[in-house]
Amino acid sequence: MSLLKFKKIEIETYKPGKSKLYRLKNITKLSANESALGVSNLVKKEINKKTKISSYPDSRSKSLRISISKKFKCKFENIICGAGSDEIIQIICTLFLKPKDEVVVPQYSFLMYRIYAKIAGAKIIYANEKNFKISVNEILKKVSKKTKIVFLANPNNPTGTYLEKKELIELRNKLRNNILLVVDDAYVEYMRNKNYESGLKLFKNKNNVLILRTFSKIYGLASLRIGWGYGPKNIIDAMYKIKPPFNVNTKAEVAAVAALKDKNFIKKSVIHNLFWAKKLKKIFETYSIKTNEVSANFLLLNFNKCKFSASYIKKKLENNGIILRGMQSYNIKNALRLTIGNTDANNKVIKNFKKIFRSR
Repeated sequence: MSLLKFKKIEIETYKPGKSKLYRLKNITKLSANESALGVSNLVKKEINKKTKISSYPDSRSKSLRISISKKFKCKFENIICGAGSDEIIQIICTLFLKPKDEVVVPQYSFLMYRIYAKIAGAKIIYANEKNFKISVNEILKKVSKKTKIVFLANPNNPTGTYLEKKELIELRNKLRNNILLVVDDAYVEYMRNKNYESGLKLFKNKNNVLILRTFSKIYGLASLRIGWGYGPKNIIDAMYKIKPPFNVNTKAEVAAVAALKDKNFIKKSVIHNLFWAKKLKKIFETYSIKTNEVSANFLLLNFNKCKFSASYIKKKLENNGIILRGMQSYNIKNALRLTIGNTDANNKVIKNFKKIFRSR
């Protein structure tokens, strides 16, 4: 037996959306909220250019931070880039949390908030949601003297619901000033709802809010692992002290800079998403499958009033090569999360749902 001792961390490992099916090759993966239209041609062009891979990347991602600061009219020195926004979450938890601190997260929320907080030794406090929507009052009820961070995504993953502009402002105003509010804007580009505003626009100049952004969703750079955070300079400076030195690879940085330039690709992606999300939602309603309002690039499908269960539908779809995200890891019963796919993928989903509901 080994004499080596190591820390035991009681956490549930993150389980990504399924991407393969046994014996099936033609897979339609709609389980990970990835870009429906892939990546822009500008990105393809830039990423195919020769890169000196024998050299280390820029440890501070200067060219990308310049592009971000210009695009979003925010301060260059308040930006930090990471290997996906996941890494930014990890750095925040490492910087702010010690054992017995408390972190408040919505009842149904992105799993990495609780995973990194637990690794840092903090206790996770869950705030109840109302009809799968984050509740400001429920978050405030869970705040204690030990609360250090409140994490939330807006719109929220996996529920697809969102806090209105006034609700987000109310939350920050009612939280103690020494509690860090982390607002994850992962799906911001898809939002066209009039009562919504991004965390970045609302809290750009706040000294106790940190914003997360990613290139994994609408920009289609998921495999390159690239994201960024924006916050008060003193916090960002402290994060730079503990971040890995070469955490963003050169290809990822080049691709992200190019992605920010292609306004037409983003516009096309938003139009595609709105059209198909509305169409799919309407179709699901005819089968008594309830969903969230159209917001991000996915729909949470609730089967409580449907004649078939979520597990039955999931199995039937997988038999035909379509993968949706099961909600067991989020403790949401009888539900599936569907990513809005490309035109072929969405038509395949519609065809298979018609077939399933015709069969019995």
